[in-house]
Amino acid sequence: MTTATTKKDRVLNYLHTGRGLTSGQARKMFGVKNFRATISDIKETVERYGNWRIVSHTNRDGDTRYFMKRVALVGPSNYTVGGCR
Repeated sequence: MTTATTKKDRVLNYLHTGRGLTSGQARKMFGVKNFRATISDIKETVERYGNWRIVSHTNRDGDTRYFMKRVALVGPSNYTVGGCR
């Protein structure tokens, strides 16, 4: 039995490559009709673990492009307690 890849999964995989995506591109490439809802779902999924963020950039024409960026996590050894490590 094979599992079908959802539109959300295809958008997530695309963003994971480091490339950005606009609503129009998502519609043409993946058939996504409600891109804002898809991005909202993806954002909730990837930000749950704290090491990825969905960021956006709006150009002068008003087109918003979304990206997925890795966030550097700070480990407990980088915190100080009472001024001592």
